[in-house]
Amino acid sequence: MASLKLHNSLQPGVPVPFVPKEDGKVSWYVCGPTVYDKSHLGHARNYVTSDVIRRILMHYFNFDVKYVMNITDIDDKIIIKARRQRLLDVEKKKQYSADELKQLGLSAFTAYAEKSLPLLLEAEANLNESNYPAARDAAYGKVLAGGTLTGEGKPSDAEAKVKMHIGNMNVAAEAIKSGQIHPGCDEILLPYLDSLYKETVDTSDQTMFTDLTKAMEDLFMQDLDSLNVLPPDVITRVTEYVPQIADFVQRIVEKGFAYEADGSIYFDITAFEKAGNTYARLRPDSKNDKALQEEGEGALSTNLGGKRSPGDFALWKKSKPGEPFWPSPWGEGRPGWHIECSVMASDILGSQMDIHSGGVDLAFPHHDNELAQSEAYFCDAAKGEHTWVRYFLHTGHLHIAGSKMSKSLKNFQTIQDALATTFNARRMRTVFLMGKWNDGVEISPDMITQADSWESTITNFFTNTKSWLAEADGSTGVQNLSLSGKSGSLLATELEQAKSEVEAALSNSFDTPRAMLVMLKLVNTTNAHIKDNKDVNLAEVEAIARWITNIVGIFGLDANAKPPYNGLGWASVIADNVDPKTAVEPYKSMMDKVKADVKALSLDSETISSLIAKDPTSDFDAIAQSGSKDIEQLSLPYLRVAAQLRDELRRVVSTQTPDVKKAILSLTDRIRDHDFTNLGVYLDDRPDNQPSLVKFIPAAELIAAREEKAAAAADKAKKKEEARLAREKADQEAREKAKTPPEEMFKTDERYSAWDEQGLPTKMKDGSDVPKSQQKQNKKNWDRQKKAHDDLKAKGGL
Repeated sequence: MASLKLHNSLQPGVPVPFVPKEDGKVSWYVCGPTVYDKSHLGHARNYVTSDVIRRILMHYFNFDVKYVMNITDIDDKIIIKARRQRLLDVEKKKQYSADELKQLGLSAFTAYAEKSLPLLLEAEANLNESNYPAARDAAYGKVLAGGTLTGEGKPSDAEAKVKMHIGNMNVAAEAIKSGQIHPGCDEILLPYLDSLYKETVDTSDQTMFTDLTKAMEDLFMQDLDSLNVLPPDVITRVTEYVPQIADFVQRIVEKGFAYEADGSIYFDITAFEKAGNTYARLRPDSKNDKALQEEGEGALSTNLGGKRSPGDFALWKKSKPGEPFWPSPWGEGRPGWHIECSVMASDILGSQMDIHSGGVDLAFPHHDNELAQSEAYFCDAAKGEHTWVRYFLHTGHLHIAGSKMSKSLKNFQTIQDALATTFNARRMRTVFLMGKWNDGVEISPDMITQADSWESTITNFFTNTKSWLAEADGSTGVQNLSLSGKSGSLLATELEQAKSEVEAALSNSFDTPRAMLVMLKLVNTTNAHIKDNKDVNLAEVEAIARWITNIVGIFGLDANAKPPYNGLGWASVIADNVDPKTAVEPYKSMMDKVKADVKALSLDSETISSLIAKDPTSDFDAIAQSGSKDIEQLSLPYLRVAAQLRDELRRVVSTQTPDVKKAILSLTDRIRDHDFTNLGVYLDDRPDNQPSLVKFIPAAELIAAREEKAAAAADKAKKKEEARLAREKADQEAREKAKTPPEEMFKTDERYSAWDEQGLPTKMKDGSDVPKSQQKQNKKNWDRQKKAHDDLKAKGGL
């Protein structure tokens, strides 16, 4: 097997050889979510991508992977959201007059504009709900039209944030106008009430925070399960590690790499670097980025004083009124954001891990700060710099209209909504697999179409292969499929080439887009070969299908499949607590009904009589006793009998009387279009008396296709009837017109004042002669009318 290489953010550039600290084992820590809101597609991109890499390491390269994920359940965003919601709930219980409630809304309206949309107040000093639209368009019209705040470049996160705030203000303005302050003004009231009353909130009872985080964590885990993401081997939570965090921070202080200032502890970057260590390994260019530094400290920590250097970051934060707190050697406080990962990862994985991963937006300052404080904790001056992480993997962003998808920008679609509308788990994973894991991706209709086309091609190949194998198993041999057992090397060669190319792709930093293309090419080549050759080795086709099944299973595309993924096609297993006999009862009942309806035809056919008498129970028992939970395999004995009966009906129909022929055709259509379709089975009829192929396709798809076909037929019939009625109407109008003798046809035309003996106009209304061109046209019309009139007269229509 080729040597695995991967992109390592600690060594930018080409992929580097992957050498774990212990042969055959991989220790991996992934930054989990901050659980203050529902997870969105951006999270799905990160965690599905990590899941794909994890699965490849485990099931393709056979590593023993220990996968640890943290849950951030102490954070400024959590505190703000929970506290604001508590304050809003309290406010809604207060008794206000309509005027007082409106004034509250207006105060919040102005405060929101001042903080989040300051250009509004420059456009209109006395901002209110009435003059707001004009002020909005004057201040931010260019942004709303798709431009930027500066007038240069392309819109990004800054413009997305402006649009989010304007959206909140739009709703609030309408709410104030209508007097419906709640819920219309809730989004602007949340920060306003927090600014007034945050210090009054009793945080000794932390349930307001934990109720939120526990609910959001549960939803997050449900989302991962819905996306077929393997659960972490270990889950850690900040709230369960606060004493260990305080001890970790204390050691860093004792080693001289951190200092206390007014009850908070800050990491001393200068001291760290003077000791020979490197800060900002991942993003050295962002080292002095003030905006990123402030974002990393959190919205509640921007005004904390006492830092020796602007880049120093909080390891422990002194809790202010309205914030949760825990005891520490420096007084009541709470952990900084970055320190949690250092403590929890080190507790589970030790002083060094193989892989640390997360979204690329976390590289600085979060991951750089993690590295610094962890290396400070573990470093030994006599041994030089400590390596806490061997390989840092950063997944690319998911973008929406140029901006990263994020909770704070509110430009996101939740995973739940996405799975209920645009995606299912396989479709979403396929889209992600078609992009490199460390590249950004913007989901577009073209990307989704490409993913759907890939899945459709693979699914059809699986379906066809299984139908060929099913027929071979139920007949005298492969020859009946026009697929002989003769040895052939083309497909075998193509398979070995594909295996080699996929190995090279996955060894090259998990290049799944390349692997997906290789599989697609192999299927297309196989399909073309089958189409162009009568003699094909079915065993080779099966080998190709099973190899592709293995790879898509490794990629996590089949939620029903389990390693080692040695089946064929998408797995269709019944639940462990379902008895196989119960599971196949609908198929058996369908077969029994078909038998009864065929028997009622009283056809003189030994083959049909034999099939009616055939009991496939022993075939089913053999499959069930083998331990199979595959509903396709379990149901096939019953489906095969019903399909063979229908095939025989189609063979004998031409020799029957008209009434019997009509009954047979009606029954065969019903069996195919209803009995089989409703069970998720498609009968693929073939010419020249070949047996129908049994193909398993989701019932919903088949029923939708049936209904679409019926609707198309009904529409065609409707259009045909409309055309018939239109013809009848036109014929009737033509008959009525033909009743007029040609000598009379121009007499009622007010344009003329004189006519000749044939009734052709000679003078215009003003007495002038009829123009020659008009005379010529009138004569043509007169001749047509004479012919139509004479024809109608000859037919007795006058």
